[in-house]
Amino acid sequence: MSSLRNASDSTGFQNATAGQAADRVNGLFLCRGDLSQEVCRNCVAYSVNQILARCPDGNEAVIYYEECILRYSHKNIFSVLALDGGHIMMNRYNISLNQEVRFRGLVSSMLNRAASEAANNSRKFYTLKASFTTVQTLYVLAQCTPDLTRRDCLTCLRTSINGMPLNIYGGRLLFPSCNTRYELNLFYKETAIGMPPSATSSPPRSGKGGNSNVLAVAIVVPIIVGSLLFGACYCFLAKRAKKIYDTAPGFDGDGITTIKSLQLDFRTIQAATDNYSENNKIGRGGFGEVYKGTFSNGTEVAVKKLSKLSEQGDLEFMNEVVVVAKLQHRNLVKLLGFSLNRKERILVYEYVPNKSLDYFLFDTAKQGQLDWTRRYTVIEGIARGILYLHQDSRLTIIHRDIKASNVLLDADMNPKLADFGMAKIFEIDQTQGNTSRIVGTYGYMSPEYAMHGHFSMKSDVYSFGVLVLEIVTGKKNSKFYEIDGVHDLVTYVWRLWNNRTTLDIVDPTIIDNCQKSEVIRCIHIGLLCVQEDHIERPTMRTILMMLTSNTVTLPVPRQPGFFVQCRPRTDPLDPDQSRLSNSVSEPCDDASFTELSPR
Repeated sequence: MSSLRNASDSTGFQNATAGQAADRVNGLFLCRGDLSQEVCRNCVAYSVNQILARCPDGNEAVIYYEECILRYSHKNIFSVLALDGGHIMMNRYNISLNQEVRFRGLVSSMLNRAASEAANNSRKFYTLKASFTTVQTLYVLAQCTPDLTRRDCLTCLRTSINGMPLNIYGGRLLFPSCNTRYELNLFYKETAIGMPPSATSSPPRSGKGGNSNVLAVAIVVPIIVGSLLFGACYCFLAKRAKKIYDTAPGFDGDGITTIKSLQLDFRTIQAATDNYSENNKIGRGGFGEVYKGTFSNGTEVAVKKLSKLSEQGDLEFMNEVVVVAKLQHRNLVKLLGFSLNRKERILVYEYVPNKSLDYFLFDTAKQGQLDWTRRYTVIEGIARGILYLHQDSRLTIIHRDIKASNVLLDADMNPKLADFGMAKIFEIDQTQGNTSRIVGTYGYMSPEYAMHGHFSMKSDVYSFGVLVLEIVTGKKNSKFYEIDGVHDLVTYVWRLWNNRTTLDIVDPTIIDNCQKSEVIRCIHIGLLCVQEDHIERPTMRTILMMLTSNTVTLPVPRQPGFFVQCRPRTDPLDPDQSRLSNSVSEPCDDASFTELSPR
């Protein structure tokens, strides 16, 4: 830190390394490209003091200010693209509706042009301005750390642009490797922009990798130089759970044409479903009813009429639809379009012919159609779909309602996860990683989510674990009948696991025609996923490695978390059954629900 505090590099960027081998630490700073050397040096010196005070035990940390960014890590961070720990800031005032389309187009065009110019120059910094109205000027900025390659810089900037809403007066999205910003007020020094490009020193490439996760975000009050508007410090502590922070959905460069192509005529959808005929109804859940539809060109679709519980605005709804429609994965049901008609909100998905997994899995007459090979393929496909939502798509999406009825099967019985991302439409009171409105289904919810409203990727991991155990056993967790004093499937599997009689619970229709080692491994993975401590649950990437590689050693599972179990509705009158414990009983059915008061 002393090396960075005393830095005086005229380029506004510098890196440093201290220590040896496992004790090595790498650090860097980046100042906004229009600032003087003195302002940059003061911002860095202040940031050093603040990052040590606010993140005293961190293996990694990033702190953002108006004028600079400071970062250190026990891993190699030089010339490495980093898109973790992003922080978005928005001006909450929207552009008026009559100007919105033109404004979005101008912002998108300007930001993408600035991104291209920044990626192509050695300073990795560029600003632009353009007239929006006769009295308003749009100012945009794009900047990467200069040690990035052109390709990595452009990737980072485009990811930042795609993550921002473009219908407000100003916004910015900061990543450790880059940032973008737009405002209708001048926020940089125009006189300093024309500085000649400066070469950056070749950074040392060293450091040791490790697992670390976001612990906290702190907003710092303006103190230095009279114009430090904000700061956000991300401490990375090993072996701690990651908090998930929602980022606002936004349009990318082709967002305007995309919204037009996705918006469908309400009367066309109405005709395709025969005015939402009961004969065409193919499903019902907590978020709405689903109908099969056929357009005039023969295209078959699944049409979902969303329930009218949402207080989300039409614009936010359309933004969210655009984001979800851009998610492309073989194990996700594709969203084809939407329609808004007064209070009606309609989503149109691809039609998947073989109904849902529960249609086969929990019906004794149909279970035989799911042999072990198909079940294993379904488990792996679901894992790949969730991993895409969590880590491989442009935005982090927490599903929050993973269950057998939300897994559809195509013509070849391959799984497609449905209803991903749309649950957030109903998040009225949601904060960062917490909500007072809980969506999901009894029997699949993790303890921390059902009891405290805390959700993360590990909440989905818990639900996935329950689903894996259901697929192997052919029994539904929330409909499990009492056996040997046990009321739910997860607890019963755990008991058999400890007694080393795990195969006793396997679905009889597959037990004679399966690889028993694979079955036991899946049960093992399922139990790892439903552990009470969310920190102990594996990530979806680790789970996929466990499923596809026999060389991966599986840790010993701990006791599962509590379960939510169905019981007769008269039971709540029994005071002996109303006490809170690791087992919480509630009246329930198979439907998703959208609200539960946290305990």
